[in-house]
Amino acid sequence: MPTYTQVLYHIVFSTKNRARVLLPNERDKLFRYVWGIVNAKNCHLYRINGTEDHIHVLTSLHPTQALSSFVRDVKIASSKWIKDNNVFGAFPGWQDGYGAFTHSIQEKDALIEYIKSQELHHKKMSFREELEKLLNEAGIEFDGNYLL
Repeated sequence: MPTYTQVLYHIVFSTKNRARVLLPNERDKLFRYVWGIVNAKNCHLYRINGTEDHIHVLTSLHPTQALSSFVRDVKIASSKWIKDNNVFGAFPGWQDGYGAFTHSIQEKDALIEYIKSQELHHKKMSFREELEKLLNEAGIEFDGNYLL
């Protein structure tokens, strides 16, 4: 029997120390590069967006991809690309951790809209507040000291 999966991952990760270096005029280049990584891994990118200090990726993973390996590979490759191409001059790298939340296919359109509206969303809420909200909604216990 073939393998069938349908798991949406909403993945969020930040620059080291929440450095606000992902400037708007260059972000689309980063997002296109990440899309290329996702595509090369036979995964489907539904939406990517972010602000100066973090990005959101809504994707489904190919069954051969482990979540932790996928995120590690995206972060390593995109960090190398940013530095090699001097896209964000002060880019310090990505933070070590990440948030990943599973969702049903029925939630896809709402998640796409949420990720699309990151700039507007973050006029009202900081990234830390957003991350705490996502963790609480997912029922994940966390130590606030590690959220920076």
